[in-house]
Amino acid sequence: MAKKIPHRLYLTEDQMPKQWYNLRADMKQQHDPLLNPATLKPVKVEDLYPIFCEELAHQEMDCTTRYFDIPEEIQEFYKMYRPSPLVRAYNLEKALKTPAKIYFKYEGNNTSGSHKLNSAIAQAYYAKKQGLKGLTTETGAGQWGTALAEACAFYNLPLTVYMVKVSYEQKPFRKTVMQTYGAEIVPSPSNTTKIGQEILKENPDTGGSLGCAISEAIEKAMSNPGYRYVLGSVLNQVLLHQSIIGLESKIALEMLDEYPDIVIGCAGGGSNLGGLIAPFMQDKLTGKASPRIVAVEPASCPSLTRGKYAYDFCDTGRVTPLARMYTLGSRFIPSANHAGGLRYHGMSPILSKLYHDGYMEAIAVEQTKVFEAAVLFAKQETILPAPESAHAIRAAIDEAIRCRETGEAKTILFGLTGTGYFDMTAYNSYLSGTMTDYIPSDENLQKGFDLLPKVN
Repeated sequence: MAKKIPHRLYLTEDQMPKQWYNLRADMKQQHDPLLNPATLKPVKVEDLYPIFCEELAHQEMDCTTRYFDIPEEIQEFYKMYRPSPLVRAYNLEKALKTPAKIYFKYEGNNTSGSHKLNSAIAQAYYAKKQGLKGLTTETGAGQWGTALAEACAFYNLPLTVYMVKVSYEQKPFRKTVMQTYGAEIVPSPSNTTKIGQEILKENPDTGGSLGCAISEAIEKAMSNPGYRYVLGSVLNQVLLHQSIIGLESKIALEMLDEYPDIVIGCAGGGSNLGGLIAPFMQDKLTGKASPRIVAVEPASCPSLTRGKYAYDFCDTGRVTPLARMYTLGSRFIPSANHAGGLRYHGMSPILSKLYHDGYMEAIAVEQTKVFEAAVLFAKQETILPAPESAHAIRAAIDEAIRCRETGEAKTILFGLTGTGYFDMTAYNSYLSGTMTDYIPSDENLQKGFDLLPKVN
């Protein structure tokens, strides 16, 4: 008789990974280097020291070290909420009448309600180790800001969070949680920075964007001695820290004698997606296996599916190094929809390169279809998912339905990045029938493409 697969599988603390995996070490071709915006020459590691902690700058630039030891202090912190469970979605499978096996890695079992704490604690640790006075950051939906507030409170580091204005207004209690942990919260764009003032002068009614908030956070950090800026997604260092998601997933699946045919993650800047797929992409790059890897992004902010693969600034104020990535243009302001943490104009350079080279695919989904999937999932699996996570759920459900139609019993793994308990405005909009689907026109997108920097 076949062994019954449990609803939830938790690794023991001893089974947790003790190293992060650096996906770049196995890439056939590296992504193009970051460029200094003043000289358009490749950035050197020391060029990043005024912005990032020195150890994080080295992690950002390292493309050869395959595994990084997780410092023991970070391992001990992880044990407060990790390992996170791998869950077999039996009830969802039954509701869909599918022969597919659906698994999800659930990252919502901590106060931030998401995977973001995996990198937040690492970045706060390195800041404290360097003796810094404080940190600044941006946040979209608020999950990253909450996670970093927790981490900074743990290390007694002051933190200023620039929160995208539309999310700041949609989610007032996210602000309260961050303030509980001692963080200062500023709606972005704001009058507290020169860049914020310029953006407001140009568009006084703007709801902001992650690009705007990044610009303000960097300006704040660079104008305060002893402060540094930290980012919750996009960067190589963040994908490195988030690899623990995929590493735990792979260990758990091996214990069940399973391997995914399809790996699905929501895609904004790339932190969750990059972390989940890391060891499975390693197998694909090294020829050990060939899973389908699917990035799911909002149709309202379609950087992979409709963006340009080009050098661009990572922020609206154009103060960051230039990165070659799939982008809608740093001046692109997404609609004020409910895909909060996915409203970023660009995509991780690592993931952009892998997508460009054909190692993964991408789809864009409309907001109402995302919430339709979120409600079905909540009813069957009892977890209220974050809108960001529900993009992956939508794709997983669609794949499972295809399996029902073809009779294929594929194994599907998706990332449930966090909970949706601060997203009641969004759920109310969907349930009351007032939610609409905004899809930018080609003309809208061209405005952002026209402002891309000219790089040979």
